[in-house]
Amino acid sequence: MCERNGRTHSQLVELSRRGFLKTSGVASASIAMPAGLATMLMSTAAHAETTRIKATHGAGLCNLAFFLAKKRDLAKADGVELDFVVTPTNADIATLFGSGQVEMSVIPYSNFMTLYDAGAPVKIVAGAGVEGCILTAKEGIKSAADLKGKTIGTFQADTLEVLPYDYLKKGGLSFKDVQVRYFNSSPELAQAFTSGAIDAACQVEPYATQCLTLRKGSTIISDGKDLYGAHYSDCVLAVRTPLIEKNPKAVKAIIKAMMLAQSQAEKDPDAAMKDTVGEYYKTSLESAKMAAAKQPAMIDQRNNTQFILDRGQSMKELGYIKKIPTRAAIDWTLLEQVIAENKDLYASLKLKTVTT
Repeated sequence: MCERNGRTHSQLVELSRRGFLKTSGVASASIAMPAGLATMLMSTAAHAETTRIKATHGAGLCNLAFFLAKKRDLAKADGVELDFVVTPTNADIATLFGSGQVEMSVIPYSNFMTLYDAGAPVKIVAGAGVEGCILTAKEGIKSAADLKGKTIGTFQADTLEVLPYDYLKKGGLSFKDVQVRYFNSSPELAQAFTSGAIDAACQVEPYATQCLTLRKGSTIISDGKDLYGAHYSDCVLAVRTPLIEKNPKAVKAIIKAMMLAQSQAEKDPDAAMKDTVGEYYKTSLESAKMAAAKQPAMIDQRNNTQFILDRGQSMKELGYIKKIPTRAAIDWTLLEQVIAENKDLYASLKLKTVTT
């Protein structure tokens, strides 16, 4: 999962994995903000009856429920509004969230782990999107063995880096057997792949579909389901613990809004794409519609608890974290309360944890 941003390409080539952790947020991080961003963050104007929550997000389809919650004001009935803080890179998303400049984020579980490992007071409270992490390759590459000596484009400390790492490991190879190039954004990575600058790309939807459409002969060599099974987690809704403790009702309002957005997207995916393409997704409406089913929203991801924690081993082997996160990193309490309080809404969802 999410906007797969990093630093500029030249910076990322030279940036060590341990260096990435230093740029990710801990509570005391010092942040250099883009022009105009400081003003947005410092603004306290709000209606007296409305709770405004500042949040960061990415740009993949795993963010769809979050985008619709904002676009359609789905939490407004419960007195909550989202203020999105747009950031140019993935490192900025992590820094702002980890340092407390924003209170919640839809973020890849891998980026969450870097913050949690660094000591930031953050927890996963709900899911966002599942599947949609897709490893595409040029004509002639059909397996891990075919990737040996080839160039793979991806994003640092991302679920889109974990997937090719796990894919190669399953095939008896490692990142030492390939050249890994890190990119700044999903459109940039798509351009590199479609122009022939790289041999393979691990991309999020709707950009993976864009890659397949524009590069003749390209194929999918892993969609994640071959490694992890159906409905594996990509992005999650993470919240700073001070907000959970201070205003759990507001957090629940966002979870409910995302659940409502999921229901709406499942019933009318075309309308969901029309509301978000252009403003949030920098691809054609046609490509977005084709990709929609490949990375659906799934807010209740309680069934992915162990999957997320197990990926900590890969993150540790990659050098991004020192300790594998424990069960304490994930708290489904507010999600379960929302489910109990909105039984009809929950019953309307197609994708959710199956309980017995």
